[in-house]
Amino acid sequence: MTQEQFAKYSFLLDRTARKVKQYAQQQFKQGNFDVTVDQWIVLKNLSEGGAMSQTELANLVFKDHPTLTRIIDLLVKKGYVERLPHPQDRRSFQLHLTDSGVSKVTSLRPKILQIREKAWENLDEHDFEEFKRILNTIYQNLGGTLLE
Repeated sequence: MTQEQFAKYSFLLDRTARKVKQYAQQQFKQGNFDVTVDQWIVLKNLSEGGAMSQTELANLVFKDHPTLTRIIDLLVKKGYVERLPHPQDRRSFQLHLTDSGVSKVTSLRPKILQIREKAWENLDEHDFEEFKRILNTIYQNLGGTLLE
């Protein structure tokens, strides 16, 4: 394969990822979800993983610390997340969903699943498996470690 073909496929991958996020953000805004896509990712991961440090969360959501700090600050201000003292390290804190945050995740989860399904229309199980295999291969080629 030529470098031009590699560039073309890289462009298609980037364009598609951007369109998926753009579509989701548009739907979040139209639905008055009171959170952005990035804020939702933080809420969802805290919901699934329980209390965790900012470093742990940054690794899960692939955000640098300054960006994640801004997202967390906004979620704290909205009352969805709280910072609790770390039980073993007084210099650190853990992030935790408030009751309001838990309610927000519970109410948004079905709506967000519908938004995500839009991108997957007209694809069958074989398409999904092949797509997953290709994306995992690209990820591993770049030094990523698979979780599953």
